[in-house]
Amino acid sequence: MWRTPSSKTALASGFVILCWAYSPIGIRIGLQSYEPGHLALLRFLIASVFMGLVAGVQRIALPRIRDLPLLVALGFFAVALHHVALNHGQRSVSAGAASVLAQSTPLFSALIARCFLNEKITLWRWGCVALGLAGAVTVIAGDRVFGGFQARGLLVLLAAFAWSVYFVLQKRHAGRYSALTMVCYTVWSGTALLCIYLPGLAGEVARAPMRVNAAVLLLGVLPSALAYLAWAYVLSRIDVSRASMALYLVPPTAMLMASMVLGEKTSPMVLLGAAIVIASVVALNFERRGEPLPSRRP
Repeated sequence: MWRTPSSKTALASGFVILCWAYSPIGIRIGLQSYEPGHLALLRFLIASVFMGLVAGVQRIALPRIRDLPLLVALGFFAVALHHVALNHGQRSVSAGAASVLAQSTPLFSALIARCFLNEKITLWRWGCVALGLAGAVTVIAGDRVFGGFQARGLLVLLAAFAWSVYFVLQKRHAGRYSALTMVCYTVWSGTALLCIYLPGLAGEVARAPMRVNAAVLLLGVLPSALAYLAWAYVLSRIDVSRASMALYLVPPTAMLMASMVLGEKTSPMVLLGAAIVIASVVALNFERRGEPLPSRRP
């Protein structure tokens, strides 16, 4: 039975929406001065320090040796692959379009469940997946901020796929640690993997304008750390299926923020594609009643 959300829960949900809507805007600003790999590393170095402070206060459990391969895999898909692909993709996809494409994660999760977990997919699910992917292609093709369809924009879908793999892995092993513990070790292991981009990072930090570095600092603290703590608070008070519905407000919020901060104009085709993607995910959720949808990426 659903519990009526309190004002604190509603405020926490609104905070999460604003943080995750800011993410593609912050990436767009960061890419003005940073290479995609450097931006991902700097963002998660900041997030790692912040999560380290939280972990020290909460005294999270140490990982078991046998779980280290799992934690590295989680960090690879959720942090390293996801954010490097996302940053490269956002070089040719607007912030608003990227926020829509991120909502395709549940569609890939359904495919992963079928291909690797041997879960049965009904005709309804296949239809939702096909419709959602068609909507995603519509978004990329209709995004006119960078002159129309660019193949590099498909990397944003690779980022969504990587997050889907993370969600499936995390869901199957969620009982091993608390949510906070899993997030901390995912962030730290992913950051360690991103250290291959360490050469040259210091020079870019020194050359970047103050406003760009401020935007990256917000990226590391808000969507990559604080939003997850707020999201855990929300999930502890209302049902996952109900809480996930709030995430559909992220794309329109991101589009509004992008228009105000970056001056981006959303084309009618992107709006159409956004409606198709969100409708397909909602329909998939109705058919998969009782199963939580993947939350948005950090």
